[in-house]
Amino acid sequence: MDFLLKQVFVGLPKTIGNREAVNPMEREWTSAIFKEPVEGQVWVGKTGLAGDGQGDLKHHGGPEKAVFAYSFENYRYWQSELGISEITSGGMGENLVMANVNEETIAIGDTFQIGEAVIQVSQPRQPCWKPARRFKVKNLALLLQNTGRTGWYFRVLKEGYVGAGQTFSLVERPFPQWTIEKCNQIIHARQQNFVEMHELACCELLAPGMRETLEKRIEKRAPGGPDIRDRVFGPNE
Repeated sequence: MDFLLKQVFVGLPKTIGNREAVNPMEREWTSAIFKEPVEGQVWVGKTGLAGDGQGDLKHHGGPEKAVFAYSFENYRYWQSELGISEITSGGMGENLVMANVNEETIAIGDTFQIGEAVIQVSQPRQPCWKPARRFKVKNLALLLQNTGRTGWYFRVLKEGYVGAGQTFSLVERPFPQWTIEKCNQIIHARQQNFVEMHELACCELLAPGMRETLEKRIEKRAPGGPDIRDRVFGPNE
């Protein structure tokens, strides 16, 4: 199972928008979602790519979310579904654009050699309000979540240089049952299946923060699941 690294993106936080805007979608905001393509090779370290950063360190970054990847094929879907040609590679703030793979075909714990680096899938991305603000589509986070086209994070097991055009070579696949698609179904289901949620929370290669989140949900057993409005709409409302 090999996949193509189509493009690499990095970027640092920047502030755009109008502080005095009446429309929330036009107001000032800070994010590192606006990333630029990398020419040549880039260093992938334990906490991310050289030249990359996050605007919200509470919810992004760290060793379990060192590298964010998104499927190239997903962009064809969004361009067709939303009719917005600007939603293209790098649009979701990803570092790695991967071809010939999606959330149905990649799983927690999948370990790849890419260039000099070895990286391992750690968790799905939980979509937030920032892609929605970028493309002025208020419900985009919900669309990402409900379609399962969320992307996923890698932890870095071995640091090294990577570059566009290289191939992800599968080294190990310990949990093929826990595809990103399946994880998203469990995490975002309206009717929470606590049995499946417990099984997923026991997956030792799922990011510890996500395991803890699932365990708290199991303990609370709140009907209808958690309140997600702050995450998916945030200051866009």
